[in-house]
Amino acid sequence: MPPADPASPGEPRREQLLNAADRVVQREGPGASMNAIAAEAGITKPILYRHFGDRNGLIRALTERHTSGLLAAVRAALNEPLERRDRVEHVLDTYLAGIEARPQVYRLLTHPEAGDPVGAGNALAPALKQIAEEITRAVQSQVDLGADGPLLSETWGRGITGMVLAAGDWWLETKPCSRTRMVQALADLLWGRLAAAAELPSALPPAPAPPD
Repeated sequence: MPPADPASPGEPRREQLLNAADRVVQREGPGASMNAIAAEAGITKPILYRHFGDRNGLIRALTERHTSGLLAAVRAALNEPLERRDRVEHVLDTYLAGIEARPQVYRLLTHPEAGDPVGAGNALAPALKQIAEEITRAVQSQVDLGADGPLLSETWGRGITGMVLAAGDWWLETKPCSRTRMVQALADLLWGRLAAAAELPSALPPAPAPPD
């Protein structure tokens, strides 16, 4: 008879298993095994498979958990009522802080394992596409880029995402400077055309009401 899999009071069993997987990945890195995760959770592998199907299913669940939080944080940062340069730095810092908080989980989601060119290592790709779309929409709605606005917004959304992904990956691996300094370096690179463009009227704060 297979071991029981009782629900834990106060926390869904699935969340308990994902918490255990998080802890093991943080300790052991992207190569964390299903055996180690099951042992951490105090269950057998069949119970883990019952919840997630296989290792790729577990990785997809971890991906959804971490990328949904990262996307929400980036979206909130893009909409902060800050001066444009401050908003740029805030968005960059939000992303770098997110990957710095769980570096081993980030590596699991971005670096393919040997013999797995389309599996775990590409798990973050859909979230990066969404981040690019969020940046595109923010630029379109906040910055006046003239007749080339649609093209430039799309180009910048994807270009900024790719640049920050590559730079963040290198920064996390080598830590050549503080996060604050890295944010400033990336913001300096982005700042040229952004600094020169005017705000769209819809992005400006409303004028104060005249006194009675």
